[in-house]
Amino acid sequence: MIRPLLALTRANIRSFLRDRTAVFWTIAFPVLFVVLFGSIFSGSGSSTFKVGWVDLDGSTASAGLRSGVEASGLFKLTDGTQDESLTRMRAGDLDGVVVVPAGLGDEIAHPAPGSAAAPLALILYTDPSQTTKSQTIQQIVSQVVAATNLVASGTPPVLVMQATPVQTQDLTAAAYFVPSILAMALMQLGIFSAIPLVEQRQKLILKRLSATPLRRWQLVASNIVMRLLIAMLQALIIVGIGSVLFDVKIVGSLLLAFGFVVLGALTFIAIGYVIASFARTEEAANGLTSVVQFPMMFLSGIFFPIALMPAFLQPIAALIPLTYLGDALRQVMVNGVPYAPLWVDALVLSGWLVGSFLVSARYFRWE
Repeated sequence: MIRPLLALTRANIRSFLRDRTAVFWTIAFPVLFVVLFGSIFSGSGSSTFKVGWVDLDGSTASAGLRSGVEASGLFKLTDGTQDESLTRMRAGDLDGVVVVPAGLGDEIAHPAPGSAAAPLALILYTDPSQTTKSQTIQQIVSQVVAATNLVASGTPPVLVMQATPVQTQDLTAAAYFVPSILAMALMQLGIFSAIPLVEQRQKLILKRLSATPLRRWQLVASNIVMRLLIAMLQALIIVGIGSVLFDVKIVGSLLLAFGFVVLGALTFIAIGYVIASFARTEEAANGLTSVVQFPMMFLSGIFFPIALMPAFLQPIAALIPLTYLGDALRQVMVNGVPYAPLWVDALVLSGWLVGSFLVSARYFRWE
């Protein structure tokens, strides 16, 4: 029983490797995305960022500093203590925290002569795994700090911005993209499984195989095992490139990450079988995979945070399985700020897996 399964799996692997187009889209394409976005992505767009405001000075100068930050129109400031604000930020309720140092008002009113005193440090806490938010917040706060120094007209500057990551794992900017692009690669691996299935059905290969002593579950299992092996290879290549080229450190549980890689791969393979169930020709399968693939790629938050999307698109993102796979991998691998709790990610992916399996079991045709 196992020997036919292994033989079919080897045959599927050889068939996959002979298809250069499939190899490119499954292996090389995600690698290109890792290198490209890890190297040049800097983030863009506009939104309202929720930032905690901790005023340790309580002076007219600090109030003016707050007014300057609010004047950007991009921040919604929330007052609180430093500990409370950082706790809320780690829970995902705040995008950053600004701590205004004590003594700012006195320093501006009575600047030290010459270079006798070091400038005060305004501490800005951001999450480096949220690249777009972090960079935008830092740029605006640094501009306000520079304007404050001009108003104070002291030499040296009375205030400097000290950017501090809220996490201790020393995440790099590419940390957001490595698990995201791994999720995208698993998505493509799964839904593109529809194309060879439809091709084999058109050429009557599936019909002839179903007439052999091999059981149908063995045919399906061999295809799934082959794609799970490729998923493991994808994960090793993408994580390896992220670690070597961009110094991305995997700080979470490797076992849990492996579990989500397997769950994600199975989910999208099941979706691929649904596509194969309804596509009558290979051309139709190509079209359906594109219809499924592109909305997932650009509405799931794998390229930029869902919070930066227009409000009317965010409910759509909440329905997409890739949203939850990318979120789970970011949480587990680099401690990214969660979109949803991990149990919700696992539940949604499992729901898509079971639902897709039931649909494909009902409608999949062997001839």
